[in-house]
Amino acid sequence: MGSFASDEQGLGISARYLALLLPLTLAGCLTDSDDSGRSLSFTSDRGVASQPFPSNYRTEIPAFMRNYLTEPAGLHDTAMADPVQRTIGGRLRYVSCLQYAVREADGSYHAPQEVAIVYVDGRLERAAENASELCAGATYAPFPELAKLSR
Repeated sequence: MGSFASDEQGLGISARYLALLLPLTLAGCLTDSDDSGRSLSFTSDRGVASQPFPSNYRTEIPAFMRNYLTEPAGLHDTAMADPVQRTIGGRLRYVSCLQYAVREADGSYHAPQEVAIVYVDGRLERAAENASELCAGATYAPFPELAKLSR
């Protein structure tokens, strides 16, 4: 029983050293080898390079908004601006702007709200609710697909 206690104690010390060294080792793996100052990214984000046009945006947006909105049914005054390139956080992105009015519980509608849909590498990444700057000068056209949403 004495030798078991000493083995257990030896493993405890090794485990402590491993717990200290593992994060340092992994941090070394995360450095950028070309020293360009770029941050770590899990996508092939090309930053300021030319982004591919989001070719499926007309079908992706209704699918995304069905999940994004608490109650997607009964949207009114739906409109969309086709994707255009904008600089967001120093990186070039395609942005498509949406306008829609949500139906309230009493059946009335609030003024239309504006949301910017941001794309990275041709894929829908996220919605930005503070869209006034991103959507400044957007040319909207009716977007009936958004008005047809249901839960």
